[in-house]
Amino acid sequence: MSMAERLVSPQSQNDEVVLDRALRPQRLNQLIGQDRVRENLSILVEAALQRGEALDHVLLYGPPGLGKTTLSHILGREMGTDVHVTSGPAIERAGDLAAILTNLHAGDILFIDEIHRLGRVVEEILYPAMEDYALDIVIGKGPSARSIRLSLPQFTVVGATTRLALVTAPLRARFGAVYRLDFYKIEAIAAIVRRAARLLEVPVDEEGIDQVARRARGTPRVALRLLKRVRDYAQVRGDGIVDAPTAQQALALLEVDALGLDDLDRRVLRTIIEKFGGGPVGLDTIGAAISEESDTIMDVVEPYLLQLGFIDRTPRGRKATPLAYQHFDIPFQEGAESEQPSLF
Repeated sequence: MSMAERLVSPQSQNDEVVLDRALRPQRLNQLIGQDRVRENLSILVEAALQRGEALDHVLLYGPPGLGKTTLSHILGREMGTDVHVTSGPAIERAGDLAAILTNLHAGDILFIDEIHRLGRVVEEILYPAMEDYALDIVIGKGPSARSIRLSLPQFTVVGATTRLALVTAPLRARFGAVYRLDFYKIEAIAAIVRRAARLLEVPVDEEGIDQVARRARGTPRVALRLLKRVRDYAQVRGDGIVDAPTAQQALALLEVDALGLDDLDRRVLRTIIEKFGGGPVGLDTIGAAISEESDTIMDVVEPYLLQLGFIDRTPRGRKATPLAYQHFDIPFQEGAESEQPSLF
């Protein structure tokens, strides 16, 4: 199963992109949850507006689906500037970045998703651009080559990453504000689902909202996707109203259990428990056992399982905890770890 095929995948279907954008908050005061980040950003924005300066560079990190892209657009609206969107893998050559930078205007925001995947040569172009608002261009080759420095307008880089450790230290040091987005609490997810149901004109009661919120993995993107699938089920198989029984039936059909675990989550846990005696076992070994990329397990599956306390990270690999055994009604035996070699 590819990452794009998962219900909780960060990939969006083309016919839902416009709708997803409409459901996103437009201003900081509309943002539900992430109270600490919201307050810090509001101070950052207000201070920049009072001084008449561009916003300081901002780095957002955390699991996918928590609102990093949404926040970048909110910052653009709060500052009254344009947001230019790109991603680390899309900027392959230094010339690509130079073309983007020379088209920015004063105060504009350059949002770089997956910023940890920028190439080293591209990063070196970005350093002086972020620090000195200058672009160094080398003209010619060999002994006749010479460097020209072009001035850039003051702009803001908003970087987003799910892997902060992979962002190089020199790049990380050039961000004036670094914030982590955490998983949302049930109450915040319920408020997000309630707002989305109102915008989508979906008849839903509080128990239906609760069923969706509890299975959303603390992630707004997942909550909105589940709500839309439950809405479809209620329309086709029910009376159009999303209540608790309808939501439970729809989510059971989607193979999303009471804790929000889907088929891939359960396969990862069962592989650790049943094939490797509870672990420790390396991510590459788990991925090979279930025919899944280890990066998908690390970025999409593992964060939520860690939050639930279902797995532990150890120097030798991943281990299933007693809570994971309990979830599957499997007896837990202390010291039953496998002696399988761990691959990383």
